[in-house]
Amino acid sequence: MKIVVDGHIPYLRGVLDAYANVEYVPAENIDNRAIKEAEVLIIRTPTKCTPALLSGSKCKFIMTASIGIDHIDTDYCQQHGIMWRNSPGCNAYSVAQYVLASLLLYCDKKNLTPTELTVGVVGVGNVGKAVCDYLSKVGFKLMLNDPPRAEREGSEGFVTLQEIAEQCDVITMHTPLIKEGEHPTRHLADSNLFNSLARKPLFINSARGGVVDDKALYQAKQDGKISDFVVDTWENEPNGIYTPLIDEAFIATSHIAGYSDDGKFNGSRTSVEEVAKYLGVDIEFTPNRATPKNDIIDLSKSKNVILDAVLATYNPLEDFERLKQNPANFEKLRVEYPFRREFGAYRVTGAEEHYLPILKSLGFNE
Repeated sequence: MKIVVDGHIPYLRGVLDAYANVEYVPAENIDNRAIKEAEVLIIRTPTKCTPALLSGSKCKFIMTASIGIDHIDTDYCQQHGIMWRNSPGCNAYSVAQYVLASLLLYCDKKNLTPTELTVGVVGVGNVGKAVCDYLSKVGFKLMLNDPPRAEREGSEGFVTLQEIAEQCDVITMHTPLIKEGEHPTRHLADSNLFNSLARKPLFINSARGGVVDDKALYQAKQDGKISDFVVDTWENEPNGIYTPLIDEAFIATSHIAGYSDDGKFNGSRTSVEEVAKYLGVDIEFTPNRATPKNDIIDLSKSKNVILDAVLATYNPLEDFERLKQNPANFEKLRVEYPFRREFGAYRVTGAEEHYLPILKSLGFNE
């Protein structure tokens, strides 16, 4: 049996080699010819599993080391007996780290505290729940919108999108990209939504590109409908992004919100587990994990303890600067993304006693 693995996925080299003929192929080289003899594919979002890729191949199982599945033509797969699996929640807290860092930077810029802001979270699945977890712990007020969950679980605790448009100071998107059905999310944030906003909120998209109409987002900023925006996921990634957004953004990044080493590790671990189930074997997955070079954060001189602790782990403005320098390198920035760990890899010292419960609740070690 042959397995084709995206060579950019970390922690997988050598893990499956005892069970199959494994070929590691860069994502940009995964095409119909490269996968023709492969029964199993292990991929990321840049690989579009469409008829153009899959037709005439021996593929029977697709594993994507990602939360999203909109790069997989699931209808085609079902019609042709191809199984697929994703990695739900693998990078949820990586995205939450990105959103929290961005929001704390915004508060610092505007001289606001988290307790002054109400955040509307649109989509409360694995990622949305992780975002809520972090934001609530530092004092942001939350309003939650998730129609499918409200239908299944009851409406208590959920609000409509219109209520979020009317009452929130921040709106952050965390829905999957769903193009059809009862609750489609393609262009959920469009000119109609932006024109209905009452409080000129900060708008954040770290969900999927097509969830937001990028040109409408740009126009909303031009028209003063929003105060600012953060964009990590784009329509027409990687080569057709709407670059005028970069100059207008508070933060703009190259779809890397979920790119912590922890998120990648989780995606790789899930990939191994699912492929092992498909093969009917037990596969040990115990790779060595790297630690940050500076894993002790000294907060003794900090005047903004939570912000400084979070930014010591990750500062999205650095990723923004990399994208501004060369937007054409969008995919290269993802492939060559620098090492980043989440809060649990760090220990804090020197913080005043009353900050410690918050820091520890975020995952920092004392």
